[in-house]
Amino acid sequence: MPTTHLRRFGLSVVLALAVALFGLAQPAGADTPDLAFSVDQPTTVPGSTVNITMTLTNNQATDIWFVYQSVQPTWTTTQRKDLKYAFTSCTADGVACTGTGTTTLGVNYEIPLPPGATRTVTLTYEIAADSGCNADIAFYSYLYYEYNYGQNVKDGTYPTPTTRVNCATPPAPAAARA
Repeated sequence: MPTTHLRRFGLSVVLALAVALFGLAQPAGADTPDLAFSVDQPTTVPGSTVNITMTLTNNQATDIWFVYQSVQPTWTTTQRKDLKYAFTSCTADGVACTGTGTTTLGVNYEIPLPPGATRTVTLTYEIAADSGCNADIAFYSYLYYEYNYGQNVKDGTYPTPTTRVNCATPPAPAAARA
């Protein structure tokens, strides 16, 4: 009889594990990201302007009571000494930005941000006409936020995906190629 009890126990453990691994899992793409990025043009040239749009969504059941975000260039972008660009504006309702004109921005969102609400920010940067290119201009961001006066488990700092725009060298004028 002890063998039968061990088999039943083993079968119960296997079934419980299967339910935990497969039955309770949420689909990965079902949630809206807390911070989503888009660019108005994936490729640019010297003398152009690029807009990065960021949308913060409160996906929790309580208000967000504090938010701070920093946006800065990636290490490889900073190593390009011939790359010349600057943030020229940061526009949105309920958002204050610091650092326009530099390569690093701070973004402060108006709070509280109720559940399901969003805040959208558009960052504009200009690539100088004499800038070197043939590489990506890439930015990353850190987002720090607190829900429910810092009492919720989702608080903290979260790295966001890198946003890239390819800066291509424009073709030489026809007269220069001849």
